[in-house]
Amino acid sequence: MSKQIRVGVIYGGKSGEHEVSLQTALAVINAMDHSKYEIIPVYITKNGEWRIGKQLAGQVKSKDELAFQGENRLTAHALGPIFNRDEPSVQISSAQSQGASPTAPVDVVFPLLHGTFGEDGTIQGLLEMADIPYVGAGVLASAVGMDKVMMKKIYAQEGLPQCLYRHFTRHQWEKDREFAITEIEVTLGYPCFVKPANLGSSVGITKAKKREELIEAVDLAFRFDRKVIVEEAIDAREIEVSVLGNEEPRASLPGEIVPSNEFYDYKAKYIDGKSSMIIPAELPPEQIEELRELAIRAFKAIDGSGLSRVDFFVGRNDGRIMINEINTMPGFTPYSMYPLLWKESGVSYGELLDELIRLAVQRHEEKRKIRYEFDSEQE
Repeated sequence: MSKQIRVGVIYGGKSGEHEVSLQTALAVINAMDHSKYEIIPVYITKNGEWRIGKQLAGQVKSKDELAFQGENRLTAHALGPIFNRDEPSVQISSAQSQGASPTAPVDVVFPLLHGTFGEDGTIQGLLEMADIPYVGAGVLASAVGMDKVMMKKIYAQEGLPQCLYRHFTRHQWEKDREFAITEIEVTLGYPCFVKPANLGSSVGITKAKKREELIEAVDLAFRFDRKVIVEEAIDAREIEVSVLGNEEPRASLPGEIVPSNEFYDYKAKYIDGKSSMIIPAELPPEQIEELRELAIRAFKAIDGSGLSRVDFFVGRNDGRIMINEINTMPGFTPYSMYPLLWKESGVSYGELLDELIRLAVQRHEEKRKIRYEFDSEQE
């Protein structure tokens, strides 16, 4: 029997999407082939504490149980030894000295973190420094995909179609609120959507229909980020496409979100359970191919790797396609849009997990070819 691959699954996180991450981790851990993978849970609390749990040998019953798997606190000194793969004897003794369970280093990390400190390039940077393979986008793609303003600027440079938007920082808002409001009213009008620039799962998003609601919406968005983006409202269908791969990514068939609320907010996504997904989306064949092509272009534009879900608007009246955003670590339960689209496209949930781990190792091996020092005598 071949050696098991040790997978460090990181979940939780200091983010408004902590609970979403627990749901994702519960689904992924239970779906992984335990004869193929040895799973080491690493839980990050809402306060940012790192906790490592015992090896998981089978099913986990609930996300609450999963949150308590991380029973031993890790300090910054212990993180390196857990993830560094070159000196196992030092790793174990160092981990013990910090109160962590003695454990061999992991072979690959699956960072199932959503939102701030998990999907924005920060955890990816830590894993890059530790020189360990990890699933998903790298530092740059994660950061750009998380920051809606930077993402839209890059997509504009690439000539990808988007809706109109405006953005400003807290400092700019406090310095001249009237200017920002007037600019939004003149260029976007009402209704409009107000969002934190760096957050996912529709947290902090509000549809504003008049000036008073706009001001309240901006104040709410600033609770979650120092930068806010305001977008025009479009009468459109919400279509999503999953992307998988590294240098040669492929796109799934598209699916459609039919929200239970006025728009697909956090409640519609995770609480009331009344929103529906139409898979595959009912679209003309030529429009399906255009969506898949645009999804791959969007993925490549930010230098994506591993996986992403690209969200689109398709105008109800004119059929115009516009990119809404890219999500570099989409929801990943068996009932989430990302794996369901691949299931419809012929890739099962288990096969998807295997492929993502393979892509993580492949990307890491490719990066290891890079030289980080210069020897003039060898040139």
